[in-house]
Amino acid sequence: MVELEQRHSLEPLVLPRMGNRIWTLAAALSGIVLILLIPVASALMGQAGIAPDFAARLLPPDWAHWFGTDQMGHDLLARTIKGLRTSLLVGLLASCCSVLIATVLALVATAGGRWADALVSLLVDATIGLPHLVLLILICFALGGGPVAVTVAVALTHWPRLTRILRAEVLQIRQADYVVSARHFGKSWVAITFTHILPQILPQMLVGLVLMFPHAILHEASLTFLGFGLDPTRPAIGVMLSDSMRYLTAGKWWLGLFPGLCLLLLVLSFDAVGNGVRLILNPRTSQT
Repeated sequence: MVELEQRHSLEPLVLPRMGNRIWTLAAALSGIVLILLIPVASALMGQAGIAPDFAARLLPPDWAHWFGTDQMGHDLLARTIKGLRTSLLVGLLASCCSVLIATVLALVATAGGRWADALVSLLVDATIGLPHLVLLILICFALGGGPVAVTVAVALTHWPRLTRILRAEVLQIRQADYVVSARHFGKSWVAITFTHILPQILPQMLVGLVLMFPHAILHEASLTFLGFGLDPTRPAIGVMLSDSMRYLTAGKWWLGLFPGLCLLLLVLSFDAVGNGVRLILNPRTSQT
């Protein structure tokens, strides 16, 4: 009787938790599908959205052009998908570089002694204290703009918070019994880093990578919108949003609405994937 009462008392707690877990994983799976569809759809479309068609300029959405056309006669749906593919590429490269920078600095701060830790902390505080968008613009302007400049700018400005998280994780791992034992048996810190520390912080690195993606994509679009990013002739969400500003007052609402909504959907997809990855990799929630 006591076991039955305990089981019934736990059911109201377990069912909502399992329901939230299922919904989170379902949203993450849907986000992965949407993200993977972008490069596939872009490849299948070929040159659609690239070649201008002046006979079809500024057409509203219809069955032939679901998102309408822009001022050059480009099909807006095809151009939006190609722009999202560009954002994915820039976001992937920038996020991977940021995670690499954060990991190296976290390891240097924990293994290099008090002075290295103080120097890394100073770099983190200085980078966080600077206005983010201004720093991005300055880096892009110094490098001359373009995809490489945008990627470098985003990569050099998105590592500080992840560095703090990884530093705390590494400090905790270095005090673990198995790491202390390995050190007593004569293993070097380099060997311990590759065999014990890096495998332990890999989940935090993966979650940080996924959650950094939407920030990188939004900042790439912001820099391009302001004129410091990608080439205006390249299919990019920031370029389309910037061009649409000249036509919104003329009633051409579709030029900014659909690219903006697609960018928002992409960001929300990465947010859903990040929550799903965090749910799976977190020991407290992976077994519930």
